[in-house]
Amino acid sequence: MLMGKYNNSIDPKNRMIIPSKYRDELGFKCVLTKGNDKCLYIYPMCEWEKVKEKLSSLPTSDKNIRAYVRRFYANAVECEIDKQGRVTIPIELKEFAGIEKELVTVGMIDKIEVWSRSEWEALDEIADNSPDLESKLAEYGI
Repeated sequence: MLMGKYNNSIDPKNRMIIPSKYRDELGFKCVLTKGNDKCLYIYPMCEWEKVKEKLSSLPTSDKNIRAYVRRFYANAVECEIDKQGRVTIPIELKEFAGIEKELVTVGMIDKIEVWSRSEWEALDEIADNSPDLESKLAEYGI
């Protein structure tokens, strides 16, 4: 299970170090793509296969579903993790997430989210000030 939060940075060659706690689950390959909420997702290959199966089962007759799947796959890249535990973030994905130098990696059960530090801090502030969060969680039995 992927969990925890780590502060990190990106080097001049657009490489980020995958926190060592995540590397065992990722192995030497992973898939990097645009996520929701202006972050990037890193999927272990086994989890990517599950996502592919779910997305393939969605109805292609729905134009919104087609648009989502198209965007999701068009921005996905298979990445190799080098011997130093680094992965290169393509410029387009780096720009989408607003990553300049500082970033935050967050384990989200089956994937890793990669955030620019400023976006993460803004998101954290919103969550702390959301009066509806507790009632929303209660609706889901949490």
